[in-house]
Amino acid sequence: VLIGATGSGKSSFAARWFKPTEIVSSDRCRGLVSDDDNDQSVSADAFELVATIAGKRLKNRRLAVIDATNVRAADRKAWVELARRWHAVPVAIVLDPGLDVCVERNTARADRDFGPGVPQRMIQEIRRGLCALDKEGFRQIWKLNSSGAIEAARIERRPMWTDRRNDHGPFDV
Repeated sequence: VLIGATGSGKSSFAARWFKPTEIVSSDRCRGLVSDDDNDQSVSADAFELVATIAGKRLKNRRLAVIDATNVRAADRKAWVELARRWHAVPVAIVLDPGLDVCVERNTARADRDFGPGVPQRMIQEIRRGLCALDKEGFRQIWKLNSSGAIEAARIERRPMWTDRRNDHGPFDV
């Protein structure tokens, strides 16, 4: 689950480290249901689609990267529950390059003309909830608190400890 304010670089980070098929983007799902990635009026339908796609991926033992702001604990709760339902490890990656970076990036996007107040509120909400991410059920939490940390981050793929598909017998049980 990617967590970050608008303009924090979640989609760029996801595109850099994950296959396009692994990324389940709320903006992309808005586009799929309304032909407009920024149409907030279809958010409920878009997030229903995100949950469906992520659930199908997890059911089939595939990685699902939730690319949405996921600012509030209530927003993240469903993702933790979905991971648990399919016996996957819920992981949080928090991207917080700072307010100035988020505002600058949003200013450069014609479709994100809402001023500095929106990312500022999102960042405050994220920072308030950081210490409770483990209590929400995330088993791994990665906090990237600057543009440099985000740029320097590396993703290492490891099978879950329960994934024994590559172990071959004979076994005595």
